[in-house]
Amino acid sequence: MIYEDDYEFEEQPAHVRDRQIPGTSGGRGGRRRERAPRRSRPSQEVPESAKGARDLLRDILERMGVAPIEIDFIEREEGQYFEVNGPDLAALIGRRGNTLEALNHVFNNIINAGVRSNRSYYTIDAEGYRAHRADRLKDLALASQDRCVRDKQPQYLEPMLPSERKIIHLALAQSAEVRTESEGEEPERRVVIFPR
Repeated sequence: MIYEDDYEFEEQPAHVRDRQIPGTSGGRGGRRRERAPRRSRPSQEVPESAKGARDLLRDILERMGVAPIEIDFIEREEGQYFEVNGPDLAALIGRRGNTLEALNHVFNNIINAGVRSNRSYYTIDAEGYRAHRADRLKDLALASQDRCVRDKQPQYLEPMLPSERKIIHLALAQSAEVRTESEGEEPERRVVIFPR
């Protein structure tokens, strides 16, 4: 996914910057494309216990200027998800998912403020970004495991968000050939895969 701040459009020659790109709504190289929302899984009925959280998320996103949106509830093996779909969610996702991760952290803190037991945690996804990224991270974990076993050398992965490191750790948790550890300080904390 390409974000608006990945390129400086003004530095491009006018014939490149201002050209019409087929399939876009036009203007400045098609910076804002209207897309049909994509769904990672069919929506499920929102349980009563999650309706207040969904309404809070809708209110937060509307105040952020992210609209129009549709919020679906999806129960997955790893937890409860709110899948946000809309025509332009790049600003909500942010670079490398940082905005989405920050929103998720603040959102869960609000939901659980003052709650001592029976806390609820939700994962917010936008246009299937987290699901797609999780698939890529699992592939990376398996490829790095193979390289670690073949070369008998630790494999240092790129710095990642805590939720992304967790995916790597879980993907390799049952491996008899390697073990994983997180090293470093945020935001440069990374997973290291060691041969057993």
